[in-house]
Amino acid sequence: MQDWAPVVVGVVLFVVLSPGLLIELPGTHRWVDFGSLRVTGKSAVVHTIVFFVLFAIVVVACKLHIYTGA
Repeated sequence: MQDWAPVVVGVVLFVVLSPGLLIELPGTHRWVDFGSLRVTGKSAVVHTIVFFVLFAIVVVACKLHIYTGA
């Protein structure tokens, strides 16, 4: 059996937290921009930190497991 939780959580968080796709924090013109499709260095760093924190909380702290196969 393989544990697919880190893969699923990582893909979902990557799509949701891609800078500029849904939100950009900090934004180019304001503190938060929505749907700007732009990426700055600051927003990439902030989104990376948020991604890591949420990933660690969901996978490690909540002990989420998704098993498939025989």
